[in-house]
Amino acid sequence: MEKFVRLSAVAAPLPLANVDTDMIIPARYMKGLTRSGLGGHLFRELRFAADGGELGDFVLNQPAFRHAQILIADRNFGCGSSREHAVWALADFGIRCVIAPSFGDIFAGNARKNGLLLIRLPDAICTRLRDDIMLAQHAPIGIDLETQQIDLASGKMIGFAIDPGDRRILMEGLDDIARTLRHADAIARFEAAI
Repeated sequence: MEKFVRLSAVAAPLPLANVDTDMIIPARYMKGLTRSGLGGHLFRELRFAADGGELGDFVLNQPAFRHAQILIADRNFGCGSSREHAVWALADFGIRCVIAPSFGDIFAGNARKNGLLLIRLPDAICTRLRDDIMLAQHAPIGIDLETQQIDLASGKMIGFAIDPGDRRILMEGLDDIARTLRHADAIARFEAAI
């Protein structure tokens, strides 16, 4: 899993509440055996018309946001079914961080396990961030997980809180297997004692 310490990237505003995992990636696109290629189906129903052409008014289809690595969403992002593919699709598209007032519980666990930083901020701050992005003409914002700060193009800084365990996992780039392997010596001693 890729470490997350600092990121300076374009942020895309997504002012939609209750974005469920089927909206993030419809179930019919979860047939592959790898995570690769899932980003092409991210927000499929919002990004593409029935004929497969792009819908120009969707934020991630707009030139300024095509390579956004941060989403600033609305409350209850990632609700719905427990599909880990939703996080995989976001990551495959290039999204490294989602900022929203709240997240679906299972989605949040899947995000942590896959290196996707979720930042919870109040509704009013998320709304202000979406507005600031547009006023700053899509200038990149900085996210520093070490100091737990968001740096805006305007010079404003916004602090955020994150679970210390989640923060460590993300900063060290540890998935579940890597965390277990950190205890390989203790596991071997236990096995030898049996």
